[in-house]
Amino acid sequence: MKKYIILGFTALGFMGCTQSNDLDLEGRLAVKGSSVHTYLVIEDKKSHKNYKIQNKENFNLMNRQKQTVKIKAKLVKEAIGPGFPAVIEVVEVK
Repeated sequence: MKKYIILGFTALGFMGCTQSNDLDLEGRLAVKGSSVHTYLVIEDKKSHKNYKIQNKENFNLMNRQKQTVKIKAKLVKEAIGPGFPAVIEVVEVK
């Protein structure tokens, strides 16, 4: 009996700690970096954070620079610090 109670609380603990990696972002697309090390980011209006876009070719986002867009994305990698923004993968452009 104790074994089932412990397993039940453990399962509830894992479900409570899971985080959703889905993001709804709205902001301006911009190219950051210098020379060879350039990358496309979305500058989110709400959080004022930059998110590096990993799959920009799939949605032809390079042609939409300096435009405000709404996207749905999945978080691939957390931000490390200055110069290393969080990496996202775009799922849908609204």
